Amino acid sequence: MVTTASSELLELINKNFREFRENSIVKGRVLEIKSQVVLVDIGYKSEGAIPISEFEDEEFAVGDEIEVLLERLENDEGMVVLSKEKAAHKQNWDKIVKVFQEGGLVKGKVKSVVKGGLMVNVGVEAFLPGSQIDIIPPKDLNEYVGNVYEFKIVKINDDRKNIVLSRREVIEAERAEQRQKFLEGVTIDDRVEGIVKNLTDFGAFVDLSGMDGLLHITDMSWGRINHPSEMLAIGQKIEVQILDVNREKERVSLGLKQLQPNPWENIESRFPTGGQVKGKITKLVPYGAFVELEDGVEGLIHVSELSWTKRITRPSDVLAVDQEIEAVVLSVNKEEQKISLGVRQLEPNPWDDIETRYPIGTKIKGKVRNLTAYGAFVELEDGIDGMIHVSDLSWTRKINHPSEILKKSEEVEAIVIDIDKTNHRISLGIKQLETDPWEEIADKFKVGDLVKGTVAKIASFGAFIQLQDDIDGLVHISQLSEEHINKVKDVLKVGDDVEARVIKVDRLERRIGLSIKAADYSEEELERETKAFEALRPSADLVGLEHAFNMATVTEEYRPGEGTVPAGEEKAKKSEEVEESSESK
Repeated sequence: MVTTASSELLELINKNFREFRENSIVKGRVLEIKSQVVLVDIGYKSEGAIPISEFEDEEFAVGDEIEVLLERLENDEGMVVLSKEKAAHKQNWDKIVKVFQEGGLVKGKVKSVVKGGLMVNVGVEAFLPGSQIDIIPPKDLNEYVGNVYEFKIVKINDDRKNIVLSRREVIEAERAEQRQKFLEGVTIDDRVEGIVKNLTDFGAFVDLSGMDGLLHITDMSWGRINHPSEMLAIGQKIEVQILDVNREKERVSLGLKQLQPNPWENIESRFPTGGQVKGKITKLVPYGAFVELEDGVEGLIHVSELSWTKRITRPSDVLAVDQEIEAVVLSVNKEEQKISLGVRQLEPNPWDDIETRYPIGTKIKGKVRNLTAYGAFVELEDGIDGMIHVSDLSWTRKINHPSEILKKSEEVEAIVIDIDKTNHRISLGIKQLETDPWEEIADKFKVGDLVKGTVAKIASFGAFIQLQDDIDGLVHISQLSEEHINKVKDVLKVGDDVEARVIKVDRLERRIGLSIKAADYSEEELERETKAFEALRPSADLVGLEHAFNMATVTEEYRPGEGTVPAGEEKAKKSEEVEESSESK
């Protein structure tokens, strides 16, 4: 039978067993503070000793009531094992788990820099990855140590007691709210303040209290800038104007130059066409030079407007950046904000009176400046050349290249035969210095005449024989011998002296047909051979005299004002200009 006293004692014992369970948090009272430990009474049969390091940065005294974690009811020495630090950790862990489940924020102090991020004390140790510290990747993690921030808990591992935090998500949420508020209140043309957040080649991103706006490089200045860093720096506070707002895409376009007067207003009155201006060269490009006329206003001098006569291939050959220069306004386009300038217009155009200085028919002297496949350029005066086409070198000889009779730097005489002021071309001729021998050809050569000459050229279809007065005649391969000849070079070579009979004279076509095999023919045989030679022209089997001459002469000749330049000649012209440029260096 259990007495009343026994029941009360049993109830007290059961109560004590319920209260003192290992790994539970209990209340205790500080009994004594020693150099290494603090003795705490939790009402159990023995006291517990807690290392004094667990009370670091905390004020306490004997008799204070504290909460501790009961780790073990008894150790090998018969004492209770307690921990104040672990009690706080358990309490904080439970709170943090609750905050994580509810999606709330926690405050914490950054303790140290570790590999990949920061360690933060939020009541328990937590890890903050470097990518989650800020919306802009930090350069120095040490600047965060010791600071207190709010964090979002993004991951908890209850088994390992690991916590991962994010400060970036907190910042982004705040900015999203600020961005929405900004977009609801802002309008086009508003002036707002912001901080330069980032610089790129095409512009700058400006932080407008959580809203990023784009300040394009073309809206930074009325003048020319090559990179936004010439005007702005990251972290700089600036005032800008709202140019456009797209609330759906959350985009804002900003302007800086719009805060200043537009220098292109009334531009025509300040820089009239034909007016003379002064400026400084700001940039050189292959096609010209940009000149600053005033703040925000530039003009372009195209390379073709630098000189009337000199062949300038690159502006940098004659101009330099920051050089002061005078020019003439050629045109103004306010809408496109373009001004065309010219330097050569400061001097008279030497081509305006070119016909007065070099009338057609005038004999001139000049130095051969360059040779091309289609002719020779002769310098008449500084910057002005005349061109002798290969077809105007000789009345009688077929010239394949002017180098056959001319040399560079050689002084020659010629006749002005044509002038094209529009295209700045003067045509010269050397053969015009003499009378055309073909005008009197009938008196010099008649059909049946026996003539002597020298082999000048050999072709597959025959041989060209140089006769008197540098006139060439053609001996067709069929007229070389009574026997069949496969190759002309089998019976003739350049320089051979030959005797031949004239069997054809065509003054209009400037052609003389010769026959070596007919040199000893009688009158009847010669007449028969002449008829046979005539029959060659329409033949499909043999190359006739006319075809031969067509193959051996230039079919198109350069004549200023008579249409296009012959095929290949324009390309050769460009090559000649490139060659000139190389020589000038």
